[in-house]
Amino acid sequence: MRQISHATSTGWRFWLSRLLTRPLQVALDLAVLVSAFILAYLLRFDFVVPAREIPDALVQLPFVVLMQFLALALGGVYTFIWRYIGMTEAKTFLYTALCSLLPALVLRLSLPESWQQLRVPLSVILLDTILGFGGVLGLRVLRRVFYERSERQAGPAGEGRERRAARAAGGDGKGVLLIGAGRAGVLAAREIQSHGHLDLRVKGFVDDDVSKLGSVIQGVRVRGTTRDIPRLSQELGIDQVVITIAEASGAEIRRVVNICEQVALKVRIIPAYHEILRGKVEVSRIRDVQIEDLLGREPVQLEEENLRHFLAGKTVMVTGAGGSIGSELARQVMRFRPASLLLVERAEFALFDIERELRRQGLDFPIVPLVADVGDEGRMRQIFASHQPQVVLHAAAHKHVPMMESNPVEAVKNNILATSLLGELAGEHGVEVFVLISTDKAVRPTSVMGASKRVAELVAQSLERRYPTRYVAVRFGNVIGSAGSVIPIFREQICKGGPITVTHPDMMRYFMTIPEAAQLVLQAGALGEGGEIFILDMGEPMRILTLAEDTIRLSGLKPYEDIDIVFTGIRAGEKLFEDLEITEECMTKTRHPKIFVGKIFPYPEEKVRQALERLEAYSRAGQEAELRRYLNQLLPEARIEVRGEFERDPEALSVSVGGVSHQPAI
Repeated sequence: MRQISHATSTGWRFWLSRLLTRPLQVALDLAVLVSAFILAYLLRFDFVVPAREIPDALVQLPFVVLMQFLALALGGVYTFIWRYIGMTEAKTFLYTALCSLLPALVLRLSLPESWQQLRVPLSVILLDTILGFGGVLGLRVLRRVFYERSERQAGPAGEGRERRAARAAGGDGKGVLLIGAGRAGVLAAREIQSHGHLDLRVKGFVDDDVSKLGSVIQGVRVRGTTRDIPRLSQELGIDQVVITIAEASGAEIRRVVNICEQVALKVRIIPAYHEILRGKVEVSRIRDVQIEDLLGREPVQLEEENLRHFLAGKTVMVTGAGGSIGSELARQVMRFRPASLLLVERAEFALFDIERELRRQGLDFPIVPLVADVGDEGRMRQIFASHQPQVVLHAAAHKHVPMMESNPVEAVKNNILATSLLGELAGEHGVEVFVLISTDKAVRPTSVMGASKRVAELVAQSLERRYPTRYVAVRFGNVIGSAGSVIPIFREQICKGGPITVTHPDMMRYFMTIPEAAQLVLQAGALGEGGEIFILDMGEPMRILTLAEDTIRLSGLKPYEDIDIVFTGIRAGEKLFEDLEITEECMTKTRHPKIFVGKIFPYPEEKVRQALERLEAYSRAGQEAELRRYLNQLLPEARIEVRGEFERDPEALSVSVGGVSHQPAI
């Protein structure tokens, strides 16, 4: 029977779509309008139309119907798809009804008695307008009802017979509570109800706005507040809750997760509005709560026109295009339709991966993959000469702090000398803007990596004084989910059964999402006049230990019970707290609320030139200790360890967690 029902539903949908062609739609509308006019006359005269009125009605009928049809056509009604009709489209029917009503009223009130045949009675005008436009709108609403019903019955195109049978045998599907009865909640309820294949049944809304309690929205009752989730889960047989609050804050999501954890309820979430609008996901693509959600970062508001002027129609080069930041920069640049996009990357597979992803977008401008090491002068000169980039986004860098402590020469070569080379080439070839991606670790650096990025900033400021190119640096903290960051490491450790390793219980870091970082980098590049070091607002810092505990909980496990957390000690070059220098004394505001300009004075050009010569000489000779000492000398604020010269005090790092003293291994 189920198969017959499905076949019948599928056949109905097919024939309905074939029948509802544009000529038939017009014919149905005309039939409704004609019927509405006749019914209006019948109602006007209590279904007994005097014989003397019939000739006038027959003259008026084509005139009125033609006027109403023209109003529908000119109002754009015939561009609507019937099965997607909604409140926005319903407004158009109201406007077109008024547009057809007003001329009829004007003619009725202004024409003399000699034109009696065109003077439609006022009651007929009003009744006909209501019946006619209500009828044509009703046709479309009826079409949507049939469409949504058939969608629920049919399931997705790829759903097999076995799955449909299992879903039928399983009853109504998993019981779901929707957290948030606002616009996003209504949208989610509608999508879940119209997608039977999601195997979910909405059993109620939960909302902390007490004025909504007891209300029925989209056929679903608001049953309580978030405090009632444990009780409702028992009474209604809830299997999971779905957070449907538009742009919910990290604190809100964390609170809901904690409540649901008490009764072992799975928590999921709908995508944020900005994800839906960018076309990345559908509303019905409900997903698990992720660490990024708990961060609660507000979506970036970009100055679109400024960015369009910065990128549109220009040749844009992204170095390190296969990395986390570089690849996201490339995705964001694509939105503004550059003349061409140059992807520079030395890792072949990473370059292949991002090129393939971008080409799937089907855009009509060239995407040029360029296998190259940014430190290879010959290769980079050839690229600049051949492609003449106008905007360079320099994301290629070594960024892993402990690894660069073991390989300081490579950090200097890639982060400083290659930046100097690219900057020189940008100036020589008339590049408009050169954007250097820097880091919060450049502030009072204790690592070679941080010091190398600070020197790279000095190089950019020095080049600004020599070339018309605008050189800017953008400084920000850790990026959630980037290659080598803590979250992928934590997830890998959880998959292996633990333990999760944290260097120190008090270690804190600033975090932002990859798209947010890339968007703000582009915005800073568009704002820069040259020579600035921009600092991104990273919000509040977060304890790495809290991040580890949240990652365990979001995996459905309990910290310290299912997965242990072990403290391994601060590694070489690391600091407990990173400093972005977001204070009034050391930064000024820009017109973008999340971007600041650091009051960081440049070094004399001659000093930067001498520094580059010394660093290149030490790098070629492999003199690591001398290189470290020179970085400390060049940057008075730096404290880079050189064979124990800045040995840490083990006692100062001893901490107590839960009454137990932990001595970090150094």
